Amino acid sequence: MKITGASIIIKKLIEKNVEYVFGYPGGSVIPLFDELYNYSDSIKLIQPRHEQGGTHAADGYARSTGKPGVVVVTSGPGATNTVTGIATAFMDSVPLVVITGQVPVSLMGTDAFQEVDITAITLPVTKTNFLVNDISELAPSLDLAFHIATTGRPGPVLVDIPSNIQKAEIEESEIKRGNIENFQTKTKINEKQLEKAYEMIESSEKPLILSGGGVIISGATKLVEKFAEKNNIPLITTLMGKGVYPKNEDLFFEGLGMHGTYYGNYAVQNSDLIIALGVRFSDRILGNVEKFAPKAKIIHIDIDRSEIEKNVTTILGVEGDVKRIMSFLLNFPKINKDFSRWIEELSEQKRKFPLKYEKRGQLKPQYIVELVNKYFSENTIIVSDVGQNQMWTAQFYKFKEPRTFLTSGGLGTMGFGLPAAIGAKIGNPDKEVVLISGDGGFQMNIQELATIRRYDINLKMIVIDNAYLGMVKQWQELFYEKRYSATPLPDNPDFSSLAKVFGINSITIKDWEEAEKSIRKISEMNEPVLIHALVDRDEKVFPMVPAGASLNEIMLE
Repeated sequence: MKITGASIIIKKLIEKNVEYVFGYPGGSVIPLFDELYNYSDSIKLIQPRHEQGGTHAADGYARSTGKPGVVVVTSGPGATNTVTGIATAFMDSVPLVVITGQVPVSLMGTDAFQEVDITAITLPVTKTNFLVNDISELAPSLDLAFHIATTGRPGPVLVDIPSNIQKAEIEESEIKRGNIENFQTKTKINEKQLEKAYEMIESSEKPLILSGGGVIISGATKLVEKFAEKNNIPLITTLMGKGVYPKNEDLFFEGLGMHGTYYGNYAVQNSDLIIALGVRFSDRILGNVEKFAPKAKIIHIDIDRSEIEKNVTTILGVEGDVKRIMSFLLNFPKINKDFSRWIEELSEQKRKFPLKYEKRGQLKPQYIVELVNKYFSENTIIVSDVGQNQMWTAQFYKFKEPRTFLTSGGLGTMGFGLPAAIGAKIGNPDKEVVLISGDGGFQMNIQELATIRRYDINLKMIVIDNAYLGMVKQWQELFYEKRYSATPLPDNPDFSSLAKVFGINSITIKDWEEAEKSIRKISEMNEPVLIHALVDRDEKVFPMVPAGASLNEIMLE
């Protein structure tokens, strides 16, 4: 019995337990969408209003569920519109499978209508990609795509499929499976390395656990918390590591880096041993790398060998899955050392230099974040856009569960928030999802309000409107003599009225009392709703470490 290429694709999606496809049709994927029409009971199609929005939505789905997000788009501009979303997922290790249509094989290389070499374009921002030139390669390519996207360090994989391959037929008996043997990740634990790590912790006086996004991805949050509590070791997280939160709150000193806490940065700079778990040591947490953690030896545990020794010098680099390694380390006896003086030293810094803002005058964005934290449950998924809203969210919301903070960390993609929140809610229909966005980023994919209305997605949206591209304005004020070039947004729309045009309930707030009343109200509503928050235009994100400065050179105001 013969089967078409389009049928193979759909059957593979069902085989991989794909529940949702985020897709936008076009000429070169009509055969695939036609086949998808027959399987609406098995695979639900979510159609965004822009391919970038669809890719971010698949990303939000993947980050919040741990399952791969699947995108289907047409060739040419349909494919290139996904590139920012693919790069966003690549930087933050998010599993995506992006299926793009392509012109027929016979027309490739002729500059045909809507032809673009998308595999070449996306090569630097995918784990790998495939161009299927023969129907016999289709099933194996899809098998490999899902395997590679979801194993080892996750990431996006693209499969480019010409339209004639989608229409072509092959005998079912001739369909082959992908050979994944060459793509197996390292599984053996180096016990001697971990014994050495244990000895290093035992001989330290001021150890510190630095928990990164790899801890969340591997599902190791509870193990890391248990390890910190068992051995009484203080813990901090990166931006992507939010959601690791020990039951003993006295051990937790929040974040580090450019907009980390004073006491988190102090911990790094005064520790004598840093146990880095699933961290890539980006410039945003290092500051001046020559002055980073000057007193500390570094143990770096990561599934990606290329990250070890890439940006910082380590005494001990351990390659492997964080979850398996932490399970092994928990079998060791409790560290026979009292670290209480070190914890008290950090606690004293926390008391002296807490996160704070002036709770008077115009409505402050930090207060809005605190209200969301107050009125929504701990398992609420918070999605931020990029900029000041992102940093205020990271600082003032207390993330206590994994996969509850979604944001574009590595690429810093404005416009990520709204579609990613849509994907998160689709993947987690029984959880509340709250978007906290700035006025600039919200407008970059604002068309996805139509997607919310179309699918009646119960999403809570808060647009923090300070009429500026706030983070860039902050830099201009501090370092560029207040020359506000291209950052004012004096012509912002009335976001509340705009939401209503899309058929979405909305509220405008501009003072402290309205803020509390409205956020409490939306926490009780069972429908999509937008809050347009008019806030203090001059409020800044502090603490702040200027770019290239040492973590010791932190600005508190």
